[in-house]
Amino acid sequence: MSVQPVYHPPQQPRVPRTPDGIAAALQGGRRMEFYRELGQAPIDQAEQVLNRWWCEAELDTDPEQDRIIAAARNATLPTATMADVLRLRRERGGHLPGE
Repeated sequence: MSVQPVYHPPQQPRVPRTPDGIAAALQGGRRMEFYRELGQAPIDQAEQVLNRWWCEAELDTDPEQDRIIAAARNATLPTATMADVLRLRRERGGHLPGE
């Protein structure tokens, strides 16, 4: 029998969902690109910019980043349907906009 390490995702996001939290997780030029995009976004699009860059920052700080990127490039990354995502979110007590 062999022992394999098991990665347990953190209960809280690694990156706070704030502009400063996102910027702190990004490095160098990516941080400046984030601030530039956020600064130029119309107010009604600022949340979209924050959400996109938060995802980027989460991936940048993920200990499994290299494996995830390789799996995405090799088309072996596990996927789920939107229906599955919504079902899991509701099962875990999450709500959806408009609910």
